[in-house]
Amino acid sequence: MSPVSTVDSPSSAADPPSVSASLKIVTRPAGTRTVVVVSGEIDIDTEQAVRRALGPALARSSGGLDLDLAGVGFCDCAGLNVLLSVRRLALADGKTLGVRAASAAVARLFALTDTSSLFSHTTGHKGAGGVVTPWREHSPTTHDLMEENDVSDEAEELRVEVGQLKRAMLTRPVIDLARGVLMASFGLSREDSWSVLVDVSQRSNTKLHQLAEELVDSVNGAPLPEDVQQRISTAVTEISRPA
Repeated sequence: MSPVSTVDSPSSAADPPSVSASLKIVTRPAGTRTVVVVSGEIDIDTEQAVRRALGPALARSSGGLDLDLAGVGFCDCAGLNVLLSVRRLALADGKTLGVRAASAAVARLFALTDTSSLFSHTTGHKGAGGVVTPWREHSPTTHDLMEENDVSDEAEELRVEVGQLKRAMLTRPVIDLARGVLMASFGLSREDSWSVLVDVSQRSNTKLHQLAEELVDSVNGAPLPEDVQQRISTAVTEISRPA
């Protein structure tokens, strides 16, 4: 399992510099809330460590958690499941969990899974830095449904969260298998295999889990579409190119 460093620091102290560990978590109080700064990788190897760190931090805070994920270089479905799970615990306890900063990797995962709106506040609360990301806006379709059914924001968010969590749980195995196929076929790292999947998914306008299914099926003899083969080859070449 990847090494993990967890530090609690007072609100007046600066966060200690990041070390070479795969994951580092620093918490500090900020009024009625707690700021949690996460750096490194959030994946199947570190998800339990993240859960063990966020749980106590949430329990100690009367208002909830503000996550700073700007230093997260890699986050997959396992990481998303942890965030959704802790968010559900926060809501059940009358608290909130928001993301005040996100790296490109985290923002991309939120966009692909349509979960960005679940991690910002609707009540006008600002994080310790006074900044709230504008992710909480509902899509027109969701907004129309809320007006027609006269349901509360919280109920709608919980409905969306349950749907996203179920989808993540269903699609995670095949996505992990597809990453394994890319790692074995091209000698890619775990992070690079994820980046290739995401890149090809975006460029081909194909859902991530659908692309993963095609890759896994190709191992069993099903033909992989030529355009997908070309996009994968291009993505692997680009990510393997020396910086």
